[in-house]
Amino acid sequence: MHAFPYSTTYGTTVAPARVAVPPSLALPVIEAAFPRQLHPYWPRLQEKTRSWLLEKRLMPADKVEEYADGLCYTDLMAGYYLGADDAVLQAIADYSAWFFVWDDRHDRYVVHGRTAAWRTLRQALHAALESPGAHLHHPDPLVAGLADSVARLFAFLPDTWNARFTRHFHAVIDAYDREFRNRTEGIVPTVEEYLELRRLTFAHWIWTDLLEPTAGRELPDGVRKHAAYRRAALLSQEFAAWYNDLCSLPKEIAGDEVHNLGISLITHHGLTLEEAIEEVRRRVEECISEFLVAEQEALRLADSLADGTVHGKELGAAVRACVANMRNWFSSVYWFHHESGRYMVDSWEDRSTPPYVTNEAAGEK
Repeated sequence: MHAFPYSTTYGTTVAPARVAVPPSLALPVIEAAFPRQLHPYWPRLQEKTRSWLLEKRLMPADKVEEYADGLCYTDLMAGYYLGADDAVLQAIADYSAWFFVWDDRHDRYVVHGRTAAWRTLRQALHAALESPGAHLHHPDPLVAGLADSVARLFAFLPDTWNARFTRHFHAVIDAYDREFRNRTEGIVPTVEEYLELRRLTFAHWIWTDLLEPTAGRELPDGVRKHAAYRRAALLSQEFAAWYNDLCSLPKEIAGDEVHNLGISLITHHGLTLEEAIEEVRRRVEECISEFLVAEQEALRLADSLADGTVHGKELGAAVRACVANMRNWFSSVYWFHHESGRYMVDSWEDRSTPPYVTNEAAGEK
């Protein structure tokens, strides 16, 4: 299956696939002003990630055969991390596929009340993150899969980057634990609580960290924490998280979810479903317009780093590459939500149970 079935080129701007985007989800500015691109390694990437899912037993063979390509996980990453070495993109794509499988396992544990199993998994993931080499053969494929993907990611940049990624992902695991408690106890977070938690469960800073191995170098703290760079990065991730909420709202209402910006708005602000959809959409559109301003500020930062030295030139180019991929995230996320079987709820036999997951999760009898 081709990522962009109606496009003709890879590694350059391509025409969007001709998928039907519902009017309530259509964003003309994305379709017009954020040209879609694809890493030229994509066909091999899809093949190798599919094989990796099988090798690591992260999905049953029949599910991989029937659903893996249609879920478009590799399309999402190949549209985001442009310029990455093939090995870097492969490691990122496998980690991303792992992340989706983990998210599905977390969901099934909530649905079936597997509190003890979740606690065991959470502890094992924290341990695997700290010492991936010691967990490559863990009996739970999800733990072993994390160890494998993280060990590969840690090979590209210095230990300081690895430590930052580790710190950021520990926070993501803990955020998933808070979401688990909220869902099992039926607690809908306030809008403010949700927005803070969503930045962690969506792994904002993980996907931002991965821009650096894509660009081939670790960025110094002074650049990463610079207001211009940080704002552009945050807006690209906020767009993705909130657009995901907009697209997945029907799926999550069907599954008795409590973690969605729309659900928080309905519960705590008294909005109707239609009003909540309108408000989430407004926030999504605001992210786009604010990013266009922040993008220019970040590019000016990149220009200021090119001070005539070789180091300055290389650092400025790396920042420019990272900012360009922040822009790519908008189009990649947008089209992913309309091409991936992950969001085609109306085609599912049971709207609360995705057909690509198994309730007999690994380690469960």
